[in-house]
Amino acid sequence: MQYVALVYYQERLIEAMSERDWHDLNQECLGCVERLTEQGHFITGRALQPVESATSVRRRDGETLVSDGPFAETKEQLAGFYLLEARDLNEALRLAGGIPPARLGTIEVRPVRELPPKDETGDPS
Repeated sequence: MQYVALVYYQERLIEAMSERDWHDLNQECLGCVERLTEQGHFITGRALQPVESATSVRRRDGETLVSDGPFAETKEQLAGFYLLEARDLNEALRLAGGIPPARLGTIEVRPVRELPPKDETGDPS
């Protein structure tokens, strides 16, 4: 089963890090990805640019609304994600606990929801 591990932390903690500490954290994350890959758990993942680079899009009453910034103001910001393969939630939680930024913030784990195949006939039944 696939699980997404969403990485959240307070960007101000990262901004306060020395260049060396930031480099070391990134190297630790790369090592984590390498281990997860070797164990057959890592599918894909990406780090995100800081929250000030975010743009939110909403669709309301047929109109597209675009605004600068993240969808919601939060204490911790979404920093990236890991898409993991795990046999169950317990294993996914164990894997997520080894993601280095878990020491700085929160790793939210969610099962991936598969969408049904596209119905070419348009018939919902």
